[in-house]
Amino acid sequence: MTLILTFLGKGGTGRTTVAIAAAKRFVQSGKRVLLAIQDCGPAPSLLLGFPLTPDPQQVISHLFAVQLQASVLLERSWEQVKQVESQYLRSPFFKEVYGQELGILPGMDQALGLNQLREYEARGDYDVIIYDGIGDQITLRMLGIPEILSWYVRRFRQVLTASDFGKTLGPLLQPLLGTVLNVDWATDLFAQPAHLAGDILSQGKAAIADPHRVLAYLITTGDPAAIATARYLWGSAQQIGLTVGGVLLNQGIPHCGSSLQADAFSPLVLTHLPAHTASDWQPLISALPSLTPNPSVPRPMTINLIERQVSLFLPGFNKSQVTLTQSGPEVTIEAGDQRHNIALPPELAGQPVTAAKFHNSYLVITFAK
Repeated sequence: MTLILTFLGKGGTGRTTVAIAAAKRFVQSGKRVLLAIQDCGPAPSLLLGFPLTPDPQQVISHLFAVQLQASVLLERSWEQVKQVESQYLRSPFFKEVYGQELGILPGMDQALGLNQLREYEARGDYDVIIYDGIGDQITLRMLGIPEILSWYVRRFRQVLTASDFGKTLGPLLQPLLGTVLNVDWATDLFAQPAHLAGDILSQGKAAIADPHRVLAYLITTGDPAAIATARYLWGSAQQIGLTVGGVLLNQGIPHCGSSLQADAFSPLVLTHLPAHTASDWQPLISALPSLTPNPSVPRPMTINLIERQVSLFLPGFNKSQVTLTQSGPEVTIEAGDQRHNIALPPELAGQPVTAAKFHNSYLVITFAK
């Protein structure tokens, strides 16, 4: 099983340097490692001392590196879309549109990057994939795509099929599309694409929720802004079900004063990292923790059916920053700039919330019996 490891923190805290050191650390322990870098500029190649390309290249034994260039990924993905379309349509719509013509819309690079990580993980060629992304809310939104899209697929399919518009349109479109598509749509106009997307998204959600498959570490300096950002990202990561394994205090980055309190990230373990020099990576490599899941780290969400409670771990936020909304069978939690739609188990789905309290960084929601 492949572990995908990423680092979260304010810009300028040394995320890429730590990502490279972590890759070297895993290689020294005999792991096959892929270092996947989102930044398509020249700086990562200079720091790594190796020219990065859109395809994995071997840097040293057991270490491969790739630069996730969005334009290349879009072109390749578009060809895959056209191949899938040709399997379902006798007259494909997009056969005259070429990948080389397409431009990158905002957010597409993150979606393409996530899909590429999924493909690298599925190949089984690597024990560890270290993803060096933007390291802030953009990275979290990327990793939260399976959770967010699964809600859109689930809710809009329910709304459309239950609406008068869907009921009216369905009988008209099903025979028409049945003469064009090479599949049987007689039972449910939306079943096959929705089920296909649902399977992929469910797999993605399960991976994000499993710290043995996807894990994050926070990086900060002693700068108050860096500390506040790391705490904010810690709480935001919980909203997508991503486990944060620990905190790395980079002492090699200059900052104005130190305000890191001993309990600022409790109960996470805080690791101090020394200054890094381009000629000697070993002190930084040796200072890194194991970078593996820690069973003592709080899980983002736990469900207690006996007590009829859902507990969400939301460090970095206070009660005034958290909003709870119940609509139909789901509960929506808004904290910071993240929303988490909780699909409740059958025992709690549709039951009204009787209490919600914020205690010791936990939002505890109680449902009626």
